[in-house]
Amino acid sequence: MKLYHALRNVSKFRTVFDFGGREVAHWFPGHMAKGLKQMRANLKNVDCIIEIHDARIPFSGKNPVFQETLDVRPHLLILNKMDLADLSNKQRILKKLQKNGVRNVLFTDSLKQRDDNIKKLVPKVVEIIESKPRFNRDEDTNYCLMVIGVPNVGKSSLINSLRRTNLKKGRASRVGGEPGITKAVLTKIQVCERPIMHLLDTPGVLPPKIESVETGMKLALCGTILDHLVGEDIIADYLLYSLNRLGKFSYVEKYDLQEPSDDIQHVLKRIAVRLGKTQRVKAITGVGNITITVPNYTAAAYDFIRTFRKGELGQVMLD
Repeated sequence: MKLYHALRNVSKFRTVFDFGGREVAHWFPGHMAKGLKQMRANLKNVDCIIEIHDARIPFSGKNPVFQETLDVRPHLLILNKMDLADLSNKQRILKKLQKNGVRNVLFTDSLKQRDDNIKKLVPKVVEIIESKPRFNRDEDTNYCLMVIGVPNVGKSSLINSLRRTNLKKGRASRVGGEPGITKAVLTKIQVCERPIMHLLDTPGVLPPKIESVETGMKLALCGTILDHLVGEDIIADYLLYSLNRLGKFSYVEKYDLQEPSDDIQHVLKRIAVRLGKTQRVKAITGVGNITITVPNYTAAAYDFIRTFRKGELGQVMLD
């Protein structure tokens, strides 16, 4: 199909996503409540808070509970997974964060073997700490930081990257591609020798109530909420809507479509056929039962979402 035909069709795509009266499930397991309680209790031993967000959702990824209960120490915001984010409007993001009172910001890719921004973290933290009074820890030359964030933003990966960069040591925290990997509360891990610096690793904590369905959907799309709590079908549809809205059509070539589409069923059917993700089901007819092969839409949706999370559909900015 000619390019102008495809673009003409794109102009008719959805400009608003219909959530159909859905509510994003509240996901606040016991280890989250326990973690938040112990974070508060250990603040007296902490010199600086390092809060990590997914760089694709620098605003939706913020847990307001942290600001209410933990915003009493020097603060550094890490926007991680920068390799997956479209940072063409980086200055807009920084200006908006500054307007909200966030001035110390660092973009990182903690999965990268050598990330120059990771090298900047320790000097930046020391600068932030020394610019503020340390209360009862003034004589202590060791630094203690607390790492916080919603699930699956790369807290453990950041810790491992700091150890790799500053101590030349392997990983100390388990990492994974789904939320809820870190459940242990306040594990103390050394990440630097000069100065001696420890991090308190914490489990990811979501707010007990997510402020809006749209915010919840962005969190789900970035893997912060377990997929089945929201539904792979709705996440995949929101992903398609978001890619089209942002003019990111790499999924067309990825899945061998003829043109961009606003119909998630059409896209998932194409993905299922292309990847061989089909299933055999029995169909009742007037002359008896027959077995037919149909697309496995759930498997196709999962592949579509996973491909996005791995960055194979291009860099995006959802906020």
